[in-house]
Amino acid sequence: MESLSKNKIKWIRSLGLKKNRDAENLFIVEGEKMVLELIDLWPKNIELICTTDLNFSTKLPSYTTDEKTMRSISSLKTPNKLLAVVKKPQLKLKQEASFIVVLDDIQDPGNMGTILRTCDWFNVDQIVCSTNTVDVFNTKVIQSSMGSIFRTPVTYCDLSVFLEDTELPVYGALLEGENIYKQQTERKGIIILGNEGKGISEKIQTYITQAIHIPRFGGAESLNVSIAAGIILSEFCREN
Repeated sequence: MESLSKNKIKWIRSLGLKKNRDAENLFIVEGEKMVLELIDLWPKNIELICTTDLNFSTKLPSYTTDEKTMRSISSLKTPNKLLAVVKKPQLKLKQEASFIVVLDDIQDPGNMGTILRTCDWFNVDQIVCSTNTVDVFNTKVIQSSMGSIFRTPVTYCDLSVFLEDTELPVYGALLEGENIYKQQTERKGIIILGNEGKGISEKIQTYITQAIHIPRFGGAESLNVSIAAGIILSEFCREN
């Protein structure tokens, strides 16, 4: 393996910005577990791998670097020994999808990554995001997804156009919705989750055919959207 050049170091750093990821159609994956999973699932998408481990072996394009340089190109507080630059997969809508999560302007990368991981756990067919939802290829989203980004299809679109065309039931998490624990649910339909501070926008609320609500038993003012996603998906997958 050859050493990582200064030009490549600068190029990898530039991918920390969304505009550069979009221009290059690339993103970064960090960590031994995730990079090894990436090699197994998406080998053709890997542009290159950087490593501080001189014993690391792969037939894919690889470069060695020292720990200081790895820290300079990493987004992590404690960089791992593997980092990969990856070609973005094509983000498209699966026509056969029948169990879908819609994200209406989710902003926090940690929430986005956790929702990805949760959807992967419950085998959601597709995540459909508004154009203002955080970039799924943001490095913090990638890290918090713990590899689920490789398994759960995601796409971005005008939600109004998407929801206007669907024949699936549309569920929305709203404070005035029906108690989710008292509903007959099945693993089919569209579940809308709203922005962390504003919830589901008024425009998107008009497409909801069944408003649902997670009842509060304690004193917390609100529930984190990624936690709410887990509770709701669990109910939809529960055998009645």
